Amino acid sequence: MAGISYSGLVTSIRNYTEVDSNVLTTDVLENIILNAQYRIMRDVPIDADRKITQDNLVANQEHANLPAGALFVRAVQVADSTADFNNPIFLQKRDVTFLDEFNGARATGRPKYYAMKGGATGNTNTTSGAILLSPIPNATYVFKVHYNAMPATLEASNTTNFISINFPNGLLYAALVETYGYLKGPADMLALYEQKYKEEVQKFANEQVGRRRRDDYTDGTVRIPVASANP
Repeated sequence: MAGISYSGLVTSIRNYTEVDSNVLTTDVLENIILNAQYRIMRDVPIDADRKITQDNLVANQEHANLPAGALFVRAVQVADSTADFNNPIFLQKRDVTFLDEFNGARATGRPKYYAMKGGATGNTNTTSGAILLSPIPNATYVFKVHYNAMPATLEASNTTNFISINFPNGLLYAALVETYGYLKGPADMLALYEQKYKEEVQKFANEQVGRRRRDDYTDGTVRIPVASANP
């Protein structure tokens, strides 16, 4: 199997640090591995976490609930009907203060702007993370939300995920940084794995937000400069 499993990562962390399960207990390592995954997730927006969901707006309701697990919204579209997503437009993102000023009279109509309210959501749709709309919808328009979702984390009950399979070295280095921080040293090893992580996450970012977002036809092939010898 490509990549690394949860149990394999646990074993590797203990082997690299030469610290056994009396200190690096299962509970401690579970938290270390979770923190490492959150770091990678926030350092690089991963294509595998991109989602699209579709629903209907509620007439005279100024907000739409964020999809379950949404971390951040990339775009919002609104269309007239669900049959063929007829006449869609992308809404313009603004701050909440702009919407308050623009729609002080609480005018209704087809939404043109949206703003974010609240933070990331949990496992169910919730108004704690909502998309505010202006003008307030005057009909049950259909809308699509393009967003990044919280991925399934690597843990004892979920032995592999996208990061563990496709970025195992970066996950290991990020976990080792967390581990040496927990163990309070040695500082040189902490610095070593921090540097290794930064080198690998840069390559991963080049893939996720670089090569995967490019097209040879529209963008041209990537050309890497090669230094020539001095004459």
